[in-house]
Amino acid sequence: MSGLLIAAPSSGSGKTTITFGLLRALKRRGVTVNAGKAGPDYIDPAFHAIASGGPCVNFDPWAMRPELLLRQASSGPLIIEAMMGLFDSAADGVGSPAHLAKMLGLNVVFVVDCGRMSQSVGALVRGYATHDPDVRIAGLILNRVGSPRHERLLRNGLEGLDIPILGVMPSDKQLSLPERHLGLVQAGEIGAIDAFMDYAAERVAERVDLDALLRLAQRPTAAAEAIVCRIPPLGQRIAVARDEAFAFSYPHLLDGWRAEGAEIRFFSPLADEAPDEDADAVYLPGGYPELHAGRLAAAARFKAGMATRAAAGAVIYGECGGYMALGEGLIDAEGRQHEMLGLLPLVTTFAERKRHLGYRRARALSGPYAGVRFNAHEFHYSKAAHEGEADRLFAVSDAEGTDLGAVGLTRGNVSGSYMHLIDLGSS
Repeated sequence: MSGLLIAAPSSGSGKTTITFGLLRALKRRGVTVNAGKAGPDYIDPAFHAIASGGPCVNFDPWAMRPELLLRQASSGPLIIEAMMGLFDSAADGVGSPAHLAKMLGLNVVFVVDCGRMSQSVGALVRGYATHDPDVRIAGLILNRVGSPRHERLLRNGLEGLDIPILGVMPSDKQLSLPERHLGLVQAGEIGAIDAFMDYAAERVAERVDLDALLRLAQRPTAAAEAIVCRIPPLGQRIAVARDEAFAFSYPHLLDGWRAEGAEIRFFSPLADEAPDEDADAVYLPGGYPELHAGRLAAAARFKAGMATRAAAGAVIYGECGGYMALGEGLIDAEGRQHEMLGLLPLVTTFAERKRHLGYRRARALSGPYAGVRFNAHEFHYSKAAHEGEADRLFAVSDAEGTDLGAVGLTRGNVSGSYMHLIDLGSS
Protein backbone atom coordinates (compact mmCIF):
# COMPACT_ATOMS: atom_id res chain seq x y z
CA MET A 1 0.00 0.00 0.00
CA SER A 2 1.13 3.57 -0.69
CA GLY A 3 -1.48 6.29 -0.19
CA LEU A 4 -5.13 7.34 -0.40
CA LEU A 5 -7.14 10.44 0.47
CA ILE A 6 -10.51 9.84 2.19
CA ALA A 7 -12.74 12.78 1.26
CA ALA A 8 -16.43 13.75 1.17
CA PRO A 9 -18.77 16.41 -0.21
CA SER A 10 -18.88 18.20 3.15
CA SER A 11 -18.17 18.01 6.85
CA GLY A 12 -20.48 15.70 8.76
CA SER A 13 -20.49 12.99 6.08
CA GLY A 14 -18.95 10.41 8.42
CA LYS A 15 -15.48 10.30 6.87
CA THR A 16 -13.72 10.65 10.24
CA THR A 17 -15.39 7.57 11.71
CA ILE A 18 -14.86 5.61 8.51
CA THR A 19 -11.20 6.65 8.41
CA PHE A 20 -10.37 5.39 11.86
CA GLY A 21 -12.47 2.29 11.17
CA LEU A 22 -10.29 1.67 8.11
CA LEU A 23 -7.10 2.35 10.04
CA ARG A 24 -7.99 -0.06 12.83
CA ALA A 25 -9.31 -2.71 10.41
CA LEU A 26 -6.06 -2.61 8.40
CA LYS A 27 -3.99 -2.75 11.58
CA ARG A 28 -5.91 -5.85 12.67
CA ARG A 29 -5.09 -7.42 9.30
CA GLY A 30 -1.39 -6.74 9.85
CA VAL A 31 -1.20 -4.01 7.20
CA THR A 32 1.23 -1.26 8.18
CA VAL A 33 -0.31 2.13 7.49
CA ASN A 34 0.41 5.67 8.65
CA ALA A 35 -2.43 8.06 9.44
CA GLY A 36 -2.69 11.57 8.08
CA LYS A 37 -5.12 14.46 8.46
CA ALA A 38 -5.50 17.28 5.94
CA GLY A 39 -5.74 20.79 7.27
CA PRO A 40 -5.26 22.43 10.67
CA ASP A 41 -6.77 19.84 13.01
CA TYR A 42 -5.65 18.53 16.40
CA ILE A 43 -8.66 16.51 17.55
CA ASP A 44 -9.23 14.02 14.72
CA PRO A 45 -5.52 13.07 14.54
CA ALA A 46 -5.66 11.85 18.15
CA PHE A 47 -8.39 9.37 17.16
CA HIS A 48 -6.45 8.28 14.07
CA ALA A 49 -3.30 7.73 16.13
CA ILE A 50 -5.20 5.42 18.50
CA ALA A 51 -6.80 3.59 15.57
CA SER A 52 -3.53 3.03 13.69
CA GLY A 53 -1.23 2.58 16.67
CA GLY A 54 1.14 5.28 15.44
CA PRO A 55 1.31 9.07 15.11
CA CYS A 56 -1.03 10.95 12.79
CA VAL A 57 0.69 13.60 10.67
CA ASN A 58 -0.95 16.81 9.45
CA PHE A 59 -0.94 17.75 5.77
CA ASP A 60 -1.95 21.37 5.23
CA PRO A 61 -1.71 22.46 1.58
CA TRP A 62 -2.41 26.10 2.46
CA ALA A 63 -0.06 26.57 5.38
CA MET A 64 2.71 24.07 4.62
CA ARG A 65 5.34 24.61 1.96
CA PRO A 66 5.33 21.93 -0.79
CA GLU A 67 8.70 20.57 0.30
CA LEU A 68 7.39 19.97 3.83
CA LEU A 69 4.25 18.25 2.51
CA LEU A 70 6.33 15.96 0.32
CA ARG A 71 8.67 15.19 3.19
CA GLN A 72 5.70 14.34 5.42
CA ALA A 73 4.40 11.94 2.75
CA SER A 74 7.71 10.10 2.49
CA SER A 75 7.32 8.31 5.84
CA GLY A 76 5.48 5.29 4.39
CA PRO A 77 1.99 4.03 3.47
CA LEU A 78 -0.66 6.66 4.13
CA ILE A 79 -4.38 7.03 4.66
CA ILE A 80 -5.10 10.77 4.85
CA GLU A 81 -8.50 12.05 5.95
CA ALA A 82 -9.57 15.26 4.21
CA MET A 83 -11.03 18.25 6.00
CA MET A 84 -14.45 19.70 5.10
CA GLY A 85 -15.51 19.08 1.48
CA LEU A 86 -13.25 17.87 -1.32
CA PHE A 87 -13.00 21.29 -2.99
CA ASP A 88 -13.36 23.49 0.11
CA SER A 89 -10.34 25.75 0.59
CA ALA A 90 -9.17 28.86 2.36
CA ALA A 91 -10.76 32.19 1.47
CA ASP A 92 -8.11 32.78 -1.22
CA GLY A 93 -9.11 29.56 -3.02
CA VAL A 94 -5.96 27.65 -2.03
CA GLY A 95 -5.49 24.55 0.10
CA SER A 96 -8.42 22.23 -0.57
CA PRO A 97 -8.20 18.45 -0.13
CA ALA A 98 -8.35 18.24 -3.93
CA HIS A 99 -5.27 20.46 -4.06
CA LEU A 100 -3.51 18.08 -1.67
CA ALA A 101 -4.48 15.02 -3.72
CA LYS A 102 -2.95 16.61 -6.82
CA MET A 103 0.21 17.68 -5.01
CA LEU A 104 0.81 14.19 -3.62
CA GLY A 105 -0.57 12.27 -6.60
CA LEU A 106 -3.18 10.37 -4.56
CA ASN A 107 -6.45 8.74 -5.56
CA VAL A 108 -9.56 9.83 -3.68
CA VAL A 109 -11.98 7.51 -1.89
CA PHE A 110 -15.23 9.50 -1.70
CA VAL A 111 -17.55 9.07 1.31
CA VAL A 112 -21.13 10.13 0.61
CA ASP A 113 -23.72 10.65 3.35
CA CYS A 114 -26.75 9.04 1.72
CA GLY A 115 -29.06 9.43 4.69
CA ARG A 116 -31.34 11.95 2.97
CA MET A 117 -31.07 11.03 -0.70
CA SER A 118 -31.53 8.14 -3.09
CA GLN A 119 -31.02 8.33 -6.89
CA SER A 120 -29.77 11.92 -6.61
CA VAL A 121 -26.49 10.46 -5.43
CA GLY A 122 -25.59 9.94 -9.09
CA ALA A 123 -25.82 13.64 -9.89
CA LEU A 124 -23.81 14.55 -6.82
CA VAL A 125 -21.00 12.09 -7.52
CA ARG A 126 -20.91 12.91 -11.23
CA GLY A 127 -20.49 16.60 -10.41
CA TYR A 128 -17.62 16.02 -8.00
CA ALA A 129 -15.94 13.48 -10.30
CA THR A 130 -15.90 15.85 -13.28
CA HIS A 131 -15.30 19.15 -11.50
CA ASP A 132 -11.51 18.89 -11.83
CA PRO A 133 -10.15 16.33 -14.33
CA ASP A 134 -6.83 16.22 -12.44
CA VAL A 135 -8.53 14.87 -9.31
CA ARG A 136 -9.48 11.19 -9.57
CA ILE A 137 -12.34 9.88 -7.44
CA ALA A 138 -11.33 6.23 -7.65
CA GLY A 139 -13.88 4.64 -5.33
CA LEU A 140 -17.04 5.32 -3.32
CA ILE A 141 -18.19 4.47 0.17
CA LEU A 142 -21.92 5.01 0.61
CA ASN A 143 -22.58 5.96 4.23
CA ARG A 144 -25.71 5.96 6.42
CA VAL A 145 -27.69 3.69 4.14
CA GLY A 146 -31.07 2.90 5.67
CA SER A 147 -32.11 -0.44 4.17
CA PRO A 148 -31.48 -2.92 1.32
CA ARG A 149 -34.10 -1.08 -0.73
CA HIS A 150 -32.32 2.22 -0.10
CA GLU A 151 -29.07 0.63 -1.26
CA ARG A 152 -30.70 -0.58 -4.50
CA LEU A 153 -31.97 2.93 -5.25
CA LEU A 154 -28.52 4.39 -4.62
CA ARG A 155 -26.87 1.84 -6.90
CA ASN A 156 -29.46 2.59 -9.60
CA GLY A 157 -28.59 6.27 -9.37
CA LEU A 158 -24.90 5.51 -9.81
CA GLU A 159 -25.29 3.32 -12.90
CA GLY A 160 -23.20 4.52 -15.81
CA LEU A 161 -20.50 6.06 -13.64
CA ASP A 162 -17.17 4.30 -13.95
CA ILE A 163 -16.44 4.54 -10.23
CA PRO A 164 -16.53 1.36 -8.14
CA ILE A 165 -18.59 1.20 -4.95
CA LEU A 166 -16.09 -0.03 -2.39
CA GLY A 167 -18.51 -0.27 0.50
CA VAL A 168 -21.97 0.43 1.84
CA MET A 169 -22.16 1.46 5.50
CA PRO A 170 -25.58 1.24 7.19
CA SER A 171 -26.87 3.88 9.58
CA ASP A 172 -25.51 3.05 13.03
CA LYS A 173 -25.96 5.25 16.09
CA GLN A 174 -23.16 3.34 17.82
CA LEU A 175 -20.71 4.95 15.36
CA SER A 176 -21.37 8.48 16.66
CA LEU A 177 -19.09 10.38 19.03
CA PRO A 178 -19.79 13.29 21.41
CA GLU A 179 -18.84 16.80 20.28
CA ARG A 180 -18.09 20.19 21.80
CA HIS A 181 -17.37 23.69 20.46
CA LEU A 182 -14.06 22.91 18.66
CA GLY A 183 -15.14 19.52 17.25
CA LEU A 184 -15.21 16.03 18.70
CA VAL A 185 -14.60 15.49 22.40
CA GLN A 186 -10.91 14.60 22.76
CA ALA A 187 -10.04 10.94 22.33
CA GLY A 188 -8.38 10.78 25.76
CA GLU A 189 -11.68 11.72 27.42
CA ILE A 190 -13.56 8.70 26.06
CA GLY A 191 -13.09 5.79 28.44
CA ALA A 192 -13.93 2.92 26.08
CA ILE A 193 -12.16 4.38 23.06
CA ASP A 194 -10.41 1.13 22.07
CA ALA A 195 -13.67 -0.80 22.21
CA PHE A 196 -15.24 1.89 20.04
CA MET A 197 -12.35 1.62 17.54
CA ASP A 198 -12.70 -2.15 17.42
CA TYR A 199 -16.43 -1.87 16.79
CA ALA A 200 -15.85 0.63 13.97
CA ALA A 201 -13.18 -1.65 12.49
CA GLU A 202 -15.51 -4.65 12.57
CA ARG A 203 -18.29 -2.72 10.82
CA VAL A 204 -15.90 -1.36 8.18
CA ALA A 205 -14.31 -4.78 7.58
CA GLU A 206 -17.79 -6.28 7.09
CA ARG A 207 -19.06 -3.63 4.68
CA VAL A 208 -15.99 -2.29 2.79
CA ASP A 209 -13.89 -4.25 0.28
CA LEU A 210 -10.51 -3.57 1.86
CA ASP A 211 -8.59 -5.45 -0.84
CA ALA A 212 -10.16 -3.31 -3.57
CA LEU A 213 -9.47 -0.19 -1.55
CA LEU A 214 -5.80 -1.12 -1.15
CA ARG A 215 -5.45 -1.68 -4.88
CA LEU A 216 -6.41 1.96 -5.46
CA ALA A 217 -3.56 3.27 -3.35
CA GLN A 218 -0.89 5.17 -5.24
CA ARG A 219 2.66 5.97 -4.26
CA PRO A 220 2.90 9.63 -3.18
CA THR A 221 5.03 11.97 -5.24
CA ALA A 222 8.70 11.60 -4.29
CA ALA A 223 9.96 13.87 -1.53
CA ALA A 224 12.42 16.59 -2.30
CA GLU A 225 16.03 15.67 -1.58
CA ALA A 226 16.89 18.98 0.06
CA ILE A 227 16.68 19.27 3.85
CA VAL A 228 13.45 21.01 4.84
CA CYS A 229 13.98 24.16 6.88
CA ARG A 230 11.63 23.98 9.87
CA ILE A 231 10.37 26.32 12.58
CA PRO A 232 13.37 26.80 14.89
CA PRO A 233 13.17 25.33 18.42
CA LEU A 234 12.43 27.66 21.31
CA GLY A 235 15.46 26.34 23.22
CA GLN A 236 17.73 23.38 23.77
CA ARG A 237 15.65 21.77 26.55
CA ILE A 238 11.98 22.50 25.93
CA ALA A 239 9.31 21.68 28.51
CA VAL A 240 6.02 21.06 26.67
CA ALA A 241 2.68 21.04 28.51
CA ARG A 242 0.64 17.98 27.54
CA ASP A 243 -2.70 16.89 29.03
CA GLU A 244 -6.42 17.41 28.37
CA ALA A 245 -6.06 21.18 28.87
CA PHE A 246 -3.02 21.51 26.56
CA ALA A 247 -3.41 18.83 23.90
CA PHE A 248 -3.05 20.80 20.67
CA SER A 249 0.56 20.52 19.53
CA TYR A 250 1.46 19.52 15.97
CA PRO A 251 3.68 16.41 15.70
CA HIS A 252 5.61 17.93 12.81
CA LEU A 253 6.49 20.97 14.94
CA LEU A 254 7.88 18.90 17.83
CA ASP A 255 9.61 16.50 15.42
CA GLY A 256 11.22 19.46 13.72
CA TRP A 257 12.54 20.73 17.03
CA ARG A 258 13.96 17.28 17.79
CA ALA A 259 15.56 17.17 14.34
CA GLU A 260 17.32 20.44 15.21
CA GLY A 261 18.78 18.82 18.34
CA ALA A 262 16.32 20.06 20.94
CA GLU A 263 15.22 17.82 23.83
CA ILE A 264 11.46 17.67 24.42
CA ARG A 265 10.20 16.98 27.95
CA PHE A 266 6.46 16.76 28.65
CA PHE A 267 4.72 17.81 31.84
CA SER A 268 1.07 18.04 32.94
CA PRO A 269 -0.27 21.28 34.45
CA LEU A 270 -3.53 19.49 35.32
CA ALA A 271 -1.52 17.02 37.41
CA ASP A 272 0.09 20.09 39.07
CA GLU A 273 3.48 19.32 37.54
CA ALA A 274 6.07 22.05 37.05
CA PRO A 275 8.37 22.28 34.01
CA ASP A 276 11.82 20.76 34.54
CA GLU A 277 14.13 23.00 36.54
CA ASP A 278 16.77 23.02 33.81
CA ALA A 279 14.37 23.75 30.92
CA ASP A 280 15.52 26.79 28.97
CA ALA A 281 12.16 27.04 27.18
CA VAL A 282 8.52 26.25 27.99
CA TYR A 283 5.82 25.72 25.37
CA LEU A 284 2.14 25.87 26.37
CA PRO A 285 0.15 24.65 23.34
CA GLY A 286 -3.54 25.12 22.75
CA GLY A 287 -6.33 23.05 24.22
CA TYR A 288 -9.23 23.53 26.62
CA PRO A 289 -8.03 25.49 29.67
CA GLU A 290 -11.53 26.97 29.98
CA LEU A 291 -12.88 23.50 30.88
CA HIS A 292 -10.27 23.07 33.62
CA ALA A 293 -9.84 26.66 34.82
CA GLY A 294 -10.52 25.83 38.47
CA ARG A 295 -7.90 23.07 38.56
CA LEU A 296 -5.33 25.24 36.81
CA ALA A 297 -5.99 28.10 39.23
CA ALA A 298 -5.34 25.72 42.13
CA ALA A 299 -2.22 24.09 40.62
CA ALA A 300 0.31 25.65 42.99
CA ARG A 301 3.39 23.67 41.87
CA PHE A 302 2.66 24.37 38.20
CA LYS A 303 2.23 28.09 38.83
CA ALA A 304 5.32 28.35 41.03
CA GLY A 305 7.41 26.38 38.53
CA MET A 306 6.34 28.62 35.66
CA ALA A 307 7.16 31.74 37.69
CA THR A 308 10.60 30.30 38.50
CA ARG A 309 11.33 29.49 34.84
CA ALA A 310 10.21 32.98 33.79
CA ALA A 311 12.42 34.62 36.43
CA ALA A 312 15.35 32.45 35.30
CA GLY A 313 15.05 33.83 31.77
CA ALA A 314 13.62 30.75 30.05
CA VAL A 315 11.77 31.43 26.79
CA ILE A 316 8.06 30.93 27.53
CA TYR A 317 5.64 30.74 24.62
CA GLY A 318 1.88 30.05 24.57
CA GLU A 319 -0.57 29.40 21.75
CA CYS A 320 -4.34 29.89 22.04
CA GLY A 321 -5.21 27.95 25.23
CA GLY A 322 -1.61 28.32 26.34
CA TYR A 323 -1.87 32.07 25.73
CA MET A 324 -4.98 32.19 27.90
CA ALA A 325 -3.14 30.38 30.70
CA LEU A 326 -0.25 32.88 30.56
CA GLY A 327 -2.64 35.72 31.40
CA GLU A 328 -3.77 37.09 34.75
CA GLY A 329 -7.22 35.58 34.64
CA LEU A 330 -9.65 33.43 32.66
CA ILE A 331 -13.40 34.06 32.82
CA ASP A 332 -15.35 30.83 32.24
CA ALA A 333 -18.73 30.34 30.55
CA GLU A 334 -20.55 31.02 33.83
CA GLY A 335 -18.78 34.36 34.29
CA ARG A 336 -16.43 33.22 37.08
CA GLN A 337 -12.88 34.54 36.88
CA HIS A 338 -10.03 32.13 37.66
CA GLU A 339 -6.48 33.20 38.45
CA MET A 340 -4.00 32.09 35.79
CA LEU A 341 -0.20 32.41 35.65
CA GLY A 342 -0.03 36.20 35.55
CA LEU A 343 2.97 36.23 33.20
CA LEU A 344 1.22 38.41 30.62
CA PRO A 345 -1.11 41.40 31.25
CA LEU A 346 -4.14 39.60 29.85
CA VAL A 347 -7.61 38.52 30.93
CA THR A 348 -9.56 36.27 28.54
CA THR A 349 -13.24 35.44 28.65
CA PHE A 350 -15.37 32.56 27.51
CA ALA A 351 -18.56 34.15 28.88
CA GLU A 352 -19.39 35.81 25.54
CA ARG A 353 -18.68 33.16 22.94
CA LYS A 354 -17.74 34.28 19.45
CA ARG A 355 -16.02 32.09 16.88
CA HIS A 356 -12.70 33.27 15.47
CA LEU A 357 -11.62 31.03 12.61
CA GLY A 358 -9.24 31.25 9.69
CA TYR A 359 -5.77 30.99 8.23
CA ARG A 360 -3.28 33.72 9.08
CA ARG A 361 -0.02 35.06 7.67
CA ALA A 362 2.06 36.47 10.49
CA ARG A 363 5.31 38.37 10.95
CA ALA A 364 6.80 38.27 14.43
CA LEU A 365 7.34 41.78 15.81
CA SER A 366 8.88 40.64 19.09
CA GLY A 367 9.46 37.50 21.14
CA PRO A 368 11.66 34.49 20.33
CA TYR A 369 10.92 34.62 16.60
CA ALA A 370 11.23 38.37 15.98
CA GLY A 371 11.45 39.05 12.25
CA VAL A 372 10.35 35.54 11.18
CA ARG A 373 7.27 35.02 8.98
CA PHE A 374 4.81 32.20 9.54
CA ASN A 375 1.72 30.55 8.14
CA ALA A 376 -0.70 29.97 10.99
CA HIS A 377 -4.27 29.18 11.94
CA GLU A 378 -6.75 30.58 14.44
CA PHE A 379 -9.78 28.76 15.91
CA HIS A 380 -11.24 29.78 19.26
CA TYR A 381 -14.41 31.03 20.93
CA SER A 382 -12.89 33.08 23.75
CA LYS A 383 -11.59 36.62 23.44
CA ALA A 384 -9.43 39.09 25.30
CA ALA A 385 -11.43 41.00 27.91
CA HIS A 386 -8.39 43.05 28.94
CA GLU A 387 -4.89 43.60 27.56
CA GLY A 388 -2.36 45.69 29.49
CA GLU A 389 0.92 47.31 28.56
CA ALA A 390 3.11 44.94 26.54
CA ASP A 391 4.72 44.67 23.13
CA ARG A 392 2.64 43.17 20.34
CA LEU A 393 3.83 39.77 19.13
CA PHE A 394 2.66 39.45 15.49
CA ALA A 395 1.55 41.62 12.58
CA VAL A 396 -1.18 39.56 10.93
CA SER A 397 -3.24 39.32 7.75
CA ASP A 398 -5.85 36.77 6.73
CA ALA A 399 -5.84 34.37 3.77
CA GLU A 400 -7.16 37.09 1.44
CA GLY A 401 -4.45 39.54 2.52
CA THR A 402 -6.68 41.72 4.70
CA ASP A 403 -4.63 43.44 7.41
CA LEU A 404 -5.79 42.29 10.85
CA GLY A 405 -3.38 44.49 12.77
CA ALA A 406 -1.01 43.50 15.55
CA VAL A 407 -1.97 40.65 17.88
CA GLY A 408 -0.56 38.74 20.83
CA LEU A 409 1.64 40.02 23.63
CA THR A 410 5.29 39.94 24.66
CA ARG A 411 6.65 40.93 28.05
CA GLY A 412 10.32 40.17 28.53
CA ASN A 413 10.94 36.49 27.76
CA VAL A 414 7.22 35.57 27.86
CA SER A 415 5.03 35.78 24.76
CA GLY A 416 1.91 34.29 23.21
CA SER A 417 -1.08 34.75 20.95
CA TYR A 418 -4.25 33.00 19.86
CA MET A 419 -2.57 31.72 16.69
CA HIS A 420 -1.23 28.21 16.09
CA LEU A 421 2.00 28.27 14.07
CA ILE A 422 2.02 25.66 11.29
CA ASP A 423 5.01 26.38 9.04
CA LEU A 424 7.44 29.06 8.00
CA GLY A 425 5.98 31.63 5.64
CA SER A 426 7.40 33.33 2.59
CA SER A 427 9.60 36.39 3.07
